[in-house]
Formats: sequence, structure tokens, C-alpha cells
Amino acid sequence: MLDDLVAGLTVPTDLFIGGRWRDAEDGGRFDVIDPATTRTIAQVANGTVADARACVDAAEKAATGWAATPPRQRGEILRRAFELMIEREDVLAELMVRENGKARRDALGEIRYAAEFFRWFAEEAVRLTGEVRTAPSGANQIMVIRQPIGIALLITPWNFPAAMATRKIGPALAAGCTVILKPASETPLSALAVAAILAEAGVPDGVVNVLPSRRSGAVAETVLTDPRVRKLSFTGSTEVGRGLLKLAADRVISCSMELGGNAPLVVLDDADLDVAVEGALLAKMRNGGEACTAANRMYVQRPVAEEFTRRLAEQMGALTVGPGLEDVAVGPLVNQSSLDKVAELVEDAVAQGAHVATGGSRPDREGYFYAPTVLSGVAPDSRILSEEIFGPVAPVVVFDTDEEAVELANRTEYGLVSYVFTRDLARGLRMSEALESGMVGLNRGVVSDPAAPFGGVKQSGLGREGGHEGMLEYTESKYVAVQW
Repeated sequence: MLDDLVAGLTVPTDLFIGGRWRDAEDGGRFDVIDPATTRTIAQVANGTVADARACVDAAEKAATGWAATPPRQRGEILRRAFELMIEREDVLAELMVRENGKARRDALGEIRYAAEFFRWFAEEAVRLTGEVRTAPSGANQIMVIRQPIGIALLITPWNFPAAMATRKIGPALAAGCTVILKPASETPLSALAVAAILAEAGVPDGVVNVLPSRRSGAVAETVLTDPRVRKLSFTGSTEVGRGLLKLAADRVISCSMELGGNAPLVVLDDADLDVAVEGALLAKMRNGGEACTAANRMYVQRPVAEEFTRRLAEQMGALTVGPGLEDVAVGPLVNQSSLDKVAELVEDAVAQGAHVATGGSRPDREGYFYAPTVLSGVAPDSRILSEEIFGPVAPVVVFDTDEEAVELANRTEYGLVSYVFTRDLARGLRMSEALESGMVGLNRGVVSDPAAPFGGVKQSGLGREGGHEGMLEYTESKYVAVQW
């Protein structure tokens, strides 16, 4: 335990297996770095393959009892976890800023968003319904019941370290599954704090196990090749997701995959520019641009392109940048490699003729900071339009017709989310239908909601998280043929 990192919060730094905090099997630990200072703030147990097996053992031991726990009781535990997170939102937000770097306002928003998944699935736990109907032939009745799918491996990213954990843990527990959570190595502390809250809320030993580890590939493979594990839920890059799918295929494991994004944001010539600029700022700069839902490519119709770009550049250029615990809008990127990638993408775009409307450089200070940037005149074949930026950079491309906008927006292997701004509802809905993405923000810069099914198409993933659909991902349908 680390008691002095955040005042008022005892931060676990060990593995959480079978309801106990414990060292890694070999005693190893790894550093957690503050992106604003590049200094070590904690050392966390580095889980081993043996620890991964112990997690599966603990989850199996708890599985039967948890599946048999009345749905109302499971829901009440999740509800209590929601309340505890809200009670401690300030210290949890500070913890997140220290390990992730995001601005405190973003961290506080994430803690509230994360807690809402526990509240939503507390209510959904009692709504796991089946159905009974008569067979068309009249020979018997068709009864369908929903049962927990079994032990689930949950792998979460560093950009939303609390919300991605609760978005997976909430539905799994509501459905009656036990889980093994593997948090990102950059941000294990928020996940461990969530585990401590769940234990305090009454989750039985072994139902939730947390395995921080720098040996990500080895521990994931150990869990996925164990025949007792029946579910994988992963949020992260498409490249890593493909590898996990191959592993899961060998054991025919059910998979929910929320992978990369390359979100287009389309501004039509009849858009309310006040709404469009505000929405673009939200879609681009939520979490400092380090979000799979971030607007990665901005397509603006020619009559309004100059005005939109000017306004967006003014707004982006006015954002304050600094350590997340200060009164700033934008914190640092999570690590050096992220900073280097963002800088490289901007340099490549400028080399191909893009104009820097604002930003375009690294501030001269310690930490992994990059100035909020708007680029205009971006060449169609620039890397920045095909790769996920994951930083505070908005490339603007001009188009002429609605058909051209759809063609440009769909020119990607990804399909997580798209954004459209127009005053014409029919026009906006037509474009929403034509865009190849699992979600669309129509005159909105934020689409995420615990009550909505979150997920993508094409190389952006499989399955849905959130909403009622999110709980069904952790169940299997059983058909019983019965006659009376």
C-alpha cells in the first residue's frame, strides 16, 4: 500500500488475487511514471505467469457462488461501489492525474463517468430476461434463458484507466461472471483503487482479480489458453487486438474487442458554426486527444472551411497547457513514445504542404507536452489522416460535395465513431446512415454514455459495451425445448 501519494486515499500497489493483496510470485515490481514530471510516483507488483494462473484459480473458486448470487444482491454491491466512487471522486481524480497526466477536469469527469457504469449495471443486473414462445409447428414451447458465460479476462488501456475498467467489470458482475483485470502498465493505480472499492462494497473474494504486469503478452496468453476461461474483453490497438483474437480462436473464446479509431468529423456548409466548433473542440480535445473516439480527421465543406478553421484555431490556441493538477485544459501525453509519434505526424504533414494554423511544437518544459495544434491544407495521402493521432492535433481537409465527404470519411479500415454537423436533420441522418462506423455524433462532440451500446465496425472491433447489450456480452443463451 502507498499511503502518501494522494492525501485521503490509500493506494494499493500489489496484485489483488482471491480477495488478498499480495506480491508478485518473484517479488518483482515496476515503476509508474508521472507524465508531467517524468518521475517515478509508485512501484507496482509485476505479475508473473504463475500469478496469472493463481488469478484463474481464484476466479474459478468464486464462480459458482457468484453466479448463484441473487441478481438484486449483485446489483446492490455494484450500487454501493458507485456511491463509494462518487464519495471519493476528488482523490480518485488526483490519483488518475498523477499516473495518466490528463487535466484534472478530465480526470474528474472520467471518475464520474466510470462510476456511472456501476450504477447502470446495478440496475441492469435484475433485467437479465429470457423468453418463452410456442414453436411454429406447435409441437413444443421454446424457452430461452441467459446464463453467465464464465470467467472473463478484461484488458484495459491507459487513456481511461478507471472508466474502461468499470465498463467491463460492471456488466460482467451484473451477469454473474468472475473476472481477471489486466490494466495497462502505464496506469495500474486507478484500476487497483477500483478493486479496493469493489472489495469494500462487498464483492466476494475471487470475483474480481487484478493483475498489473509488464509481461502483458505472457500473462494474457496464460489466461487465454486456460480452458476454464470463456470470455475476453479488450480495449486497445487493432494490432494487439488481432494477436489476442488469434489466441482466443484456438480455444473458441467469446471476444468483445474495442480497437483503434480514425474518426472523421464532417462539417457541412449549412452547419451552425458555433455548434460545430464547440463540438469539434469536444470531439478532438476530450482527454487531450488521447481517446479512441477523438476526431482524427476534420472534413469541412468549402464555403465554411476558412471560417471554421480560423475559429477552431483560435479556440485550440487559447487552451492552457501544463501539469494536470494545475488549472489547465490540457495535460501531457502519457509517455515519450506517444509524444514522439504526435510530433512525427505533424512534421510529416507540414513537409507535405500542410499549414500550421496554431501550435505545431513541443513546449520547452519537462514532461511529455505537445501544444494543441490545427493544420490546414493537409495532403490527402498524409500519414496523419490514416493513423490514429492520439494527441491534441486537428488536421482539416476541404471537400465540395456530400458524396465526396462520405467517400473521404469511409476511406479507412477503421469504423468506431463519426461526427456530422448540419442544420438539416434529414441531410444529417442520410449521412449518418452512409458513414461506416458503429456510432455517430449528430451535432454532438461526445457520444459516450453508459446506457448506450458502444463499439465499432470494420477493424475497430467486435461486440458492444454499455447499454443492455453490454451485459448480454457476458452471457450465453440456453434453449430448452419443453412441452406442457
